[in-house]
Amino acid sequence: MSDERTLITGGRVIDGSGNPWFYGDVLLQGDRVEAVLSRGQSTGVDANRVDASGMVVSPGFIDIQSHSIIPLMIDGRCLSKIVQGVTTEIMGEGWTPAPFGGRIDFPVPRGFGSHDLGEWEEKARDWSRFGDWLDAMVERGVSPNVGSFLGGGSLRRYAKGMDMGPADADERAVMTRVMTESMEDGAFGVSFALIYPPDAYMETDEIVHVCKAVAEHHGVYITHMRSEAETLIEALDETIEIARQSGVSVEIYHLKAAGSKNWPKMPEVIKRIDAARAEGLDITSDMYPYPASGTGLSSCLPPWAEEGGKLYEKLADPDERARIRAAVVDPSGDWEAMLDETGPEGVMPVGLNLPEHQQYVGKRLTEIAEMRQQEPVDAILDLLAAEKQRIGTIYFGMSEENIELQLRQPWIKISTDAGGLDPEWAVANGPTHPRAYGTYTRVLGHYVRERKVIPLEDAIRKMTSSVADRLGLRDRGLLRPGAYADVIIFDPDTVRDNATFADPHQLSTGVRDVWVNGTRVLENASHTGALPGAFVKGPGAV
Repeated sequence: MSDERTLITGGRVIDGSGNPWFYGDVLLQGDRVEAVLSRGQSTGVDANRVDASGMVVSPGFIDIQSHSIIPLMIDGRCLSKIVQGVTTEIMGEGWTPAPFGGRIDFPVPRGFGSHDLGEWEEKARDWSRFGDWLDAMVERGVSPNVGSFLGGGSLRRYAKGMDMGPADADERAVMTRVMTESMEDGAFGVSFALIYPPDAYMETDEIVHVCKAVAEHHGVYITHMRSEAETLIEALDETIEIARQSGVSVEIYHLKAAGSKNWPKMPEVIKRIDAARAEGLDITSDMYPYPASGTGLSSCLPPWAEEGGKLYEKLADPDERARIRAAVVDPSGDWEAMLDETGPEGVMPVGLNLPEHQQYVGKRLTEIAEMRQQEPVDAILDLLAAEKQRIGTIYFGMSEENIELQLRQPWIKISTDAGGLDPEWAVANGPTHPRAYGTYTRVLGHYVRERKVIPLEDAIRKMTSSVADRLGLRDRGLLRPGAYADVIIFDPDTVRDNATFADPHQLSTGVRDVWVNGTRVLENASHTGALPGAFVKGPGAV
């Protein structure tokens, strides 16, 4: 690591604590912040000078819900995140490619759009420990720091495959062992996405069992709750009960009330989280600043349809297909029925791969069904059966009023729920959710500068120290002497998101310079090609 010194001068320093900005200079040496100086104190300092006049200097942003696992295998630069000011990517929702073993059939999905991941799939078969994967990423080279929760779905598959039903004593023992080893390797905790199989097959007591092992290593249970719609309150109560029984700290992924009939529930959600915190339970949340979510079209189907990993075989069986169809048309209420929540007019498939389906990309399900002269549910089943993949889909189901209400909560953080992309290669994979390109800049531009929902200092706290504190990263997220030099410079008057739902592959603008571990990865808004990212680890790491 170089001992080169860099002095960032003349900017408004927002240190990440939430305190008011001040004019000052930030001195970097090697991979650390050497000093944060008041204006005028840096005269005579021997260093390379970077003028930040008219700009804001702040810590780099930490994305607690990144989906960059596969994108980083394609391109370690993580461009769409770096140009937003993200310096640390925390992954793990839904799955992780390590540890590989037990009843897991394959560690990395085959193919990602036009990209062949065969080389990584072969490497991943040697990742018998959780840390092997992140060590491999850093060895190959990545621009941001990388860390992760252990994917709860991967943990369950390791012990029990895609089978439904409670884990027996031996399977629970396997999960405890793998969870403990992963915490020792540096996992921040466990992530369960409880609307997706096999996570959805787990009962509360089984989650509590896993979370006790996490709590013993001072980790976090981070959860996509069992419902964000009709049974949102009940799902929140389950989350609070898991915290109460296990003693684990809890983070709720992408807090939302989905479906217009559920929008009025958000004040009650906030009230219950506040009450749980007042009780002494450590529960916080994060969110992305968009009125639409993104997941698979397969999420319109009941979780039991994927039992045994045989969804597409079931769709090809007339009896099983009829059973699945009936469940979608008349959902039982004990699973997250995405079609019922948003209506077909709120469903927009974008991740269609087959040539004959390109005419449907970006159209609402109502339009697609009309074009195919089908009922919407039959269009869903036919498209999934033909594509034999989840089909990335955008669901328009949230309210702007709730977005602003949530942003004001002191325990909220900002996250993307997306991977780092480069339009040069990502556009070939079709449209995506604009959050991959614009989450942080949208908050800074739209909700801070234009809407004035929260002050700039609070927004940056929600992107930096608040996240670092949740993860136990005591040497990141703040501009202070001794902290790692993850630093950004941006123009508060021009920073903005450019990506839209209609035209998502547009990089953000307004972030001028980014340092990761003291190395400049963005200079005058251009990526330098540097790959200085480190493997950041949770408090249980040995």
